[in-house]
Amino acid sequence: MKISFKGAHYPKDVILHAVFFYVRYGVSYRDLEEILAERGVTVDHATLNRWVVRYSPLIALAAKSSKRTVAASWRMDGTYIKIKGE
Repeated sequence: MKISFKGAHYPKDVILHAVFFYVRYGVSYRDLEEILAERGVTVDHATLNRWVVRYSPLIALAAKSSKRTVAASWRMDGTYIKIKGE
């Protein structure tokens, strides 16, 4: 699945970096605005909110679709706990 950045005013790398940083570290939008400003990107916190709302579900869906499937059957070894000799 390819995520479309059509109509975005910022480069795709900037948007993805901001969304990943917000999701990974859980900083506030205003803190993320300051972090990006230190890196030379001037963007408003409301725009960051729109990016997260718009792109984070698409990124999660793309990651889930590329995830490897798990086997249909599995087995678990039996375990027991011995308490007071029983």
